[in-house]
Amino acid sequence: MARRNHTRELGCIACEELSELGAGKEGWLVDNPSLLCALDTHAFALSNRSLVLILGWPDPRSPRVKIRPELSPIEAEFISAIEWLVFNEIRVIAIGTSRGYLLIYSLDGEMIHRQIIHTAKILRLRVRGTKNLLAQDALAEEICVVMPGVIARFDGTEIQSMLQRWLQEKHAQFWDEKPKGRSSEDLGHSFGRLPYQLWNVNKYGSCADAAITGIMPPPLMEVQSSKQYYCAITIGEDAVISAFRLSEDRNRSIVGAILSKVVPATFSTIASVSKMIWRSGSASPKKSEVKPQSFARASPLTCLKDHPRKGEKLTLSPSGTLAAITDSLGRILLLDTQALVVVRLWKGYRDANCLFMEMLVNKKSNTAGSSSTHYAATKSDYCLCLAIHAPRKGIIEVWQMRTGPRLLAIPCPKGSKMLQPSYRFEWSSSSPYVPLEVFLLNSDSGIISVLNRSLN
Repeated sequence: MARRNHTRELGCIACEELSELGAGKEGWLVDNPSLLCALDTHAFALSNRSLVLILGWPDPRSPRVKIRPELSPIEAEFISAIEWLVFNEIRVIAIGTSRGYLLIYSLDGEMIHRQIIHTAKILRLRVRGTKNLLAQDALAEEICVVMPGVIARFDGTEIQSMLQRWLQEKHAQFWDEKPKGRSSEDLGHSFGRLPYQLWNVNKYGSCADAAITGIMPPPLMEVQSSKQYYCAITIGEDAVISAFRLSEDRNRSIVGAILSKVVPATFSTIASVSKMIWRSGSASPKKSEVKPQSFARASPLTCLKDHPRKGEKLTLSPSGTLAAITDSLGRILLLDTQALVVVRLWKGYRDANCLFMEMLVNKKSNTAGSSSTHYAATKSDYCLCLAIHAPRKGIIEVWQMRTGPRLLAIPCPKGSKMLQPSYRFEWSSSSPYVPLEVFLLNSDSGIISVLNRSLN
């Protein structure tokens, strides 16, 4: 009987440039905490503390790009997070630094945007889109920036607008047109400062990872508010799991709301009068760097403390209703992010990595063969599963959600890494449905494989 193969090879990224990132040494891909990876559908990004290397994995002849961001040597600044931003025809790399800066680079190595978020190390950049449960057919696309005890949220449409302005100026320069709206004195903000919300979520200690799971209803006494509320899940050393309600409003009371309207107007009047009195012909002072904005309101909802257990990694399902959390005791907790309860627990998975995927579980293998026309699977044909990479066991297990059985146990070479392509903005409902897939990178050979969607 022929042995079943549950993976399919797609390409190889092996090249000489990988030696700068430590390739060739045993465990170079998984044992170096400073080595970061981000996968796109046709490209792969690897980064150490000062270099980002972009490789095209379907075609080995595709150009390789090296990006060396401008980092502060005085503050020993380094790259701490990377992620792809894909908007239809626009594909760029987002970089987070240890000083709290968000950098956006083109695939040519051109810096498009530079902006400080908060004076802390950026741990994670999450790009995702979720449906608003309070309004049907409403899609909220966002970029979530995770720092120790801090969460920031960028609206996807704001970043897309900025990238479109950059693309228009790039085309204008190509045709020798005069670019508009740029200031040489405003380095890093040439296309406008991106608005964002910022929340302090360190009530239960500094977080190791966090995520905004989606939009949630307002509190009982604030139904009349026009502001949106988000649910955030954090994990860390002091609290394995904690949840917060995040408000867009920075005001904490009615008095604060009144002051927010009165004080700026009063200050503006005083400033105008003082300018009239103290007007002088001296040159204006040099423009100072923009400081991080103040925190919006974050209200704690619940907290799970279980010393000495510590939360380590967090993975969200596509809808944001489930979260897989690994802890320091080798356990994996499946959290219902709406009810805020743990609905499933796995034991004996130290150093595990988790990714959600979709598989054709209940679909018969002869569905497509029974008809002369090719059958295209729809979203309803797929079942949500959780892929667990257990490096100490040397396997990848696939479990059906939420309480289903283990479907697969695939041998995994030592030193391999499980990856998933970044979220693609503005997915069209008329396009064929693309299920959530899991990829595997072999550190020894450089071969990228994908887990098959069907059990057959």
